[in-house]
Amino acid sequence: MSTLKLSLLFFMLIFLNACNQFAPFEDRRREPATERIYVGSSKPTHPVICYNPLFHNKNKVEALAQGVCSKNVPDSTATLIKDDSFSCRLFVPSKAYYECVVDK
Repeated sequence: MSTLKLSLLFFMLIFLNACNQFAPFEDRRREPATERIYVGSSKPTHPVICYNPLFHNKNKVEALAQGVCSKNVPDSTATLIKDDSFSCRLFVPSKAYYECVVDK
């Protein structure tokens, strides 16, 4: 295979992987080799969602937070507390802090 074809293949793979780097996610990850020690600012009743405002609107971020609240606190609604810029990862720079409020 020529160098040009290998280069094009390499850049195509990087481009396809880069699309996944912009997806919003919950800022909570499990510490390796443990079952219940979590790292990150998200808590079960206070989800924190990292997102890129250039690619994802508030509705998608709120739907992700609502999914976390519904899983952890039954009959609750995700309510936005605050929104920070440039406090998460490079490609996903914004954080939205939510609170799970129980519906009465």
